[in-house]
Amino acid sequence: MQNILLLEDDYELNQALCYALSKENYHVEAAFSIINAKSQFVKKVPDLLLLDVNLPDGEGFSFCKWAKEQKEIPVIFLTARDLEEDALTGYDLGAEDYVTKPFSMKILLKKISIVMKRSGNENPVFDDGYLCIDLNQAKVSAGGKECSITPTELRLLRELVVNKGQLLTYRILLERLWDEGGQFVDKHALAVNINRLRRKIENADHKYISNVYGMGYQWIG
Repeated sequence: MQNILLLEDDYELNQALCYALSKENYHVEAAFSIINAKSQFVKKVPDLLLLDVNLPDGEGFSFCKWAKEQKEIPVIFLTARDLEEDALTGYDLGAEDYVTKPFSMKILLKKISIVMKRSGNENPVFDDGYLCIDLNQAKVSAGGKECSITPTELRLLRELVVNKGQLLTYRILLERLWDEGGQFVDKHALAVNINRLRRKIENADHKYISNVYGMGYQWIG
């Protein structure tokens, strides 16, 4: 699970962000001050920083600079400071994005997803001892034997594994396969690919893909 350190001193916004991010299967550490955030950062380096700029004990800019000296990780600023020079300061410090308040939660979640994938923090490998999936290398093996996986099947695996435990509706999967593959995939073709995947990676003792009848599919591995 990907880890996000959220530094936001507005309690209600902090809680709303934690809830939304948790629903997307991110693990979130909430901080309300720089000193608190540094303590949490040292205990566990996150995969992404979400930072406010105006904080009770300093500016998010200074924390961003400190954090990047510890490890080069992606940063997204969330702030009410909408001056051009502030945004430029954020980008100069190496931020991936500078989002001004108020913002759309859906758009923010999409930005986070894109940043995670770009930075390689999407947890590309699944390995439970029987099934091993390396999304970066496009390799899948089951029971120690390499599986022959088509590009469409690999895209399906990516969506299912990265969103483990989350129901992906037929519509969501069809839209994402269309966007990523550039080829038309209908509901019947989706079912065919799912069934082929199951035959390649599952057996009587290892089940990974659950069909939620009439709704979609879910990774339960």
